[in-house]
Amino acid sequence: MMQVQLAGGAAMPAAGLGMWKVDGAAVPGLIEQAVAAGWRHFDCACDYGNETEVGAGLSRVIGSQCSREDLWITSKLWNTYHRPEHVRLAAERSLSDLGLDYLDLYLIHFPIAQAFVPLETRYPPGWFFDPDAEHPHMKLDRVPILETWQAMERLVDDGLVRHIGVCNFGVSLLRDLLNSARVPLSVLQVESHPLLVQAKLLRFCLENGIGFTAFSPLGALSYLSLGMAGPDESLLAHPVVTAIADSVTRTPAQVLLRWGVQRGGAVVPKTSNPERLRENLALFDFELSAEQMAALDGLDQNRRFNDPGVFCEQAFNTFCPIYE
Repeated sequence: MMQVQLAGGAAMPAAGLGMWKVDGAAVPGLIEQAVAAGWRHFDCACDYGNETEVGAGLSRVIGSQCSREDLWITSKLWNTYHRPEHVRLAAERSLSDLGLDYLDLYLIHFPIAQAFVPLETRYPPGWFFDPDAEHPHMKLDRVPILETWQAMERLVDDGLVRHIGVCNFGVSLLRDLLNSARVPLSVLQVESHPLLVQAKLLRFCLENGIGFTAFSPLGALSYLSLGMAGPDESLLAHPVVTAIADSVTRTPAQVLLRWGVQRGGAVVPKTSNPERLRENLALFDFELSAEQMAALDGLDQNRRFNDPGVFCEQAFNTFCPIYE
């Protein structure tokens, strides 16, 4: 499997299995099937609400199908744990749920600090401060990103986490963090696919030794059921994608994922289908031509499906833009 080189010499598998929107009951068996199919990178988060089930699956495979050192496990710090005194609390809860002694990568999930919700009150805490309020909304908190990052650095110092990074940051925030960080910023995870190429952001990461991971690398697929994308936006049916797939004798999904890794990043697609598990990992025995890569780049519409500036107001009654 191809790997993405990170600051400090570490290497992250270029294909990871995303756990977002995977039903908890299906997760333990899915982890077993995935490891058997060759997956070694799993992308998790507190907010996905299934880390306990991921841990159950990992306990089935570690020591039998693989060693802990063979795996790359990512988790993410949720918005309500940005205050420095809550960062370790959140990391320890994820470690406990996952049944692990350390995380390979821990990411700040959004550049959005929300008011703390105690673990005993609600976990995962979600976006609402009080979902039972008469008019529920998000409650934002005033926490500088640097303070959160410095608490993340202490997780590395203490051996709970091997690498740290961020999600959903733009170049300005990355540049500011690079100027302040003591522990290198290892990975940026953002939405990216041919409708949202993010060429400048990718180039910035490559030039600064930051691993670039694309979530939702297949585009609209994960957002159709949420009403955040239309069927006509499917990249899997786009004529440019299907024509390339026909010419290289691969599926449209494989073409999209290959585009993602061939440009120098990692991809974290989601699937619960055993056949798709094998299909989505079969990316490393073919290449797209320069012309094919350019054709996929040319589909860019700056179409972002996962935008807090849209969904926070629609679903959580709070205007909360971050990309503008």
